[in-house]
Parts: sequence; structure tokens; C-alpha cells
Amino acid sequence: MNTLQPTFQNAKQASRELLSLSEDTIKMVLVDVAQTAIDNIPLLLAANQKDLERMDKNDPKYDRLMLTETRIKDIAADIINVSKLKSPVGEVISEKTLENGLHLSKVRVPMGVIGIIYEARPNVSFDVFSLCFKTKNACILKGSSDAEYSNTAIVALIQEVLEKHGINKNMVTLLPTDRSATTELLNAREYVDVIIPRGSQNLINFVRENAKVPTIETGAGIVHIYFDESGDLSKGSDIICNSKTRRVSVCNALDCLLIHKNRLADLESITAPLAEKETAIYADALSFERIKDHYPAPLLFHADEEHFGTEFLSNKMAIKTVNSLDEALDHISAHSSKHSEAIISEDSGNIEKFLNGVDAAAVYANTSTAFTDGAQFGLGAEIGISTQKLHARGPMALEEITTYKWIVKGDGHTRA
Repeated sequence: MNTLQPTFQNAKQASRELLSLSEDTIKMVLVDVAQTAIDNIPLLLAANQKDLERMDKNDPKYDRLMLTETRIKDIAADIINVSKLKSPVGEVISEKTLENGLHLSKVRVPMGVIGIIYEARPNVSFDVFSLCFKTKNACILKGSSDAEYSNTAIVALIQEVLEKHGINKNMVTLLPTDRSATTELLNAREYVDVIIPRGSQNLINFVRENAKVPTIETGAGIVHIYFDESGDLSKGSDIICNSKTRRVSVCNALDCLLIHKNRLADLESITAPLAEKETAIYADALSFERIKDHYPAPLLFHADEEHFGTEFLSNKMAIKTVNSLDEALDHISAHSSKHSEAIISEDSGNIEKFLNGVDAAAVYANTSTAFTDGAQFGLGAEIGISTQKLHARGPMALEEITTYKWIVKGDGHTRA
């Protein structure tokens, strides 16, 4: 039984109504939502606390779930940034006039209705709304039970602002947290144009294998940094520590350090900042031997094969010694999730070989992988980080949640 069919129909209708909104109205509403979030920080934190109380603090998802006053203000700032961006909707991608006089335009348009399935990330509710509203897409949110109170409070505030401005509140819809709602969303082909899952590899696999609606994969982030033979020690130490410890539960956090065998002598210095941050290290035989007398024993472990290719989502990482850049590239090819990969090197040839040879959505040279983020890329916010190659790749924002249509104008033309 399709119990949510009326809900999906309402979202579809709302998406049609959005097409008539002016840019000025959209900007005004987004600014109002941002201010409303700030004005209601105590309410949002109280709802979030109810969710936090149900989760073990040692769960890697705990940090993603947690809202703070600073995080809410940052979310509001991202919404303001989105409001200021130029909408891609209506952009003429290309146009031409054929020899027969027909005029063709390729014009960017909204997707329509976008479904988002996500886990313990209440910030996604705000991010998705702002990006979808800016591009005149309706959005259907399917959050997990972990963030039920947070998401309910957030969507209620957004809908309150929409109604205040006389806009159909069904342009943003929060589905029930039960599994049956996910199943109905995955099968809502008549109403939903695309589904974007955000969460664990298990969630992404489930959506990919069961969805009848087209999907865009936002894959897990199994992130590597290769410290080349020519790598600068000062740059490298800072980049590695920032990539790993800035926020350990996010998908752009470092999971595996690959180090050239001729730089093992520097491994003590490279890992010293990680020791201060109490990062657990799973080291291969050579790297373990090198730092065993210098790294805190309770935090140092022998690596098993399973530690290479693991997205830790916590304050843990692996170290693997390689004999060459080619070996590093082979290891990344075997274990990467095609999210974010980096090289630390002063050899321009090796840098170019790495950048060209790594198959990933974002590839870095002498830079922290923490920058794989829509806001950091100047996109305002992100609806997800795509690791696939069709339609979109990397941080997805306004342009990536639009499609296009051909507009053909003639003057009585008929085809022979």
C-alpha cells in the first residue's frame, strides 16, 4: 500500500509552483530561514539534545549528529551564502539557429523533486533545503531515527517561514523515520526525479540496489595521502594532522597515510602532532618498527589487511610504507572509494603524475583533504559529494541539481 502517495503528490505540485517564484523572493526567504535558525538556537539545541541522549558518545556518528551554537551559526552563514549566489536556472547553456531557420536553445532547468536519504546529519536538512529552494526544486527528506527530533524541529521552522511568505510548505517534506517510508520513496517514480543518499556504505548500497528512481551516489570517503620522497616535512605534518583530526567523523578525513620508504626517518616528526590529538594508528611492519619507541604505545597497533580500505570515521588511521609513487598509485587504485586523494611532494613531475593518474572526485597536491566540501569550494553549501562519473562528480551544489531542456522556436516549420 502506497501510504505516502499523497505526500509525494503534494511535493510534485509544490515543485511546479516554485517555477513562478522570483529571484528576489527566493533570496528573501533564504535570509529569513537563516535568521530564524539563529533566533531559535535554544529550540534547535534542545531538540538535538534529545537525539544525542539516545546515542553512545563513542559512536562515530555522534559528532555528525551534534549541533552546537557555533555550528548552527555556520549553517546559517552557508544559507546566506547560497542566497547570494546566482541561480543557474534559466541559464542558456548553448544556442544556435539551423540552416532551416529553427532556433535551438539548451536551457538549464530544475530537476523537479529531489529525495534525500541521510543518516545522523541534521545540518543536511538545512543544506538541502537552501540548495533546492535556490534552484526551484522541491525536496523530500528521509532522515534516520537517530536525528528524528533535530530534523523535525528544523523542518518545522523552515515550513513556518515558507508559509509566512505565502509559499507552499510542501516544497520541503520530512518523511517518517521508519524503513517502509524509505521503500516507498525509492519506488516513487511518478513523483520523484532523483534520489541522493548520504551516509554509510551500507545505506548507499541499499539505495543503489533497491531504487527504481534514478540515484546519484555520494560514496564513502576512504581517503589517502601519499608522502612522496621529496615531500616537505613541515607542510606534510600540518596537512596530515589537519586532514585526519580537524573533524574525524566526516567523509573527507584521512584514513591511510602512504609514506615513501626513504622518508621513514621522518615518520616520528610526521606523527608527533597526531599523538597530541590521541590518534590511534594501525601501522604496517616497517612504519611500526620506526615509531614504536616514540608513539604512545596504547595508540599504536599492527595493521592488518582490513585496515587498508577502511573508512574509520573516527580518530584512527592506517600507515602503509611504499617503495615508489607507482606503488602508492597501485595501492590507492585498489583501496580508494574515489572520493579525495592527496600527494605531498616537491617534485613537479610526480605531482602531475599523481594528479593525472588518480581516479577520484577530488585530487590534491600539498593541500589538506578537508577542503572537499561545497562551501569550501565556493558553492555555498553542498547536497552531497558524488563519487560517480555520470551527471555530477565531487561536491554537488546548485548547478548539479539542475538538468536542461531544449527549447525549439520556429515559424510554421514542418518536416518533410
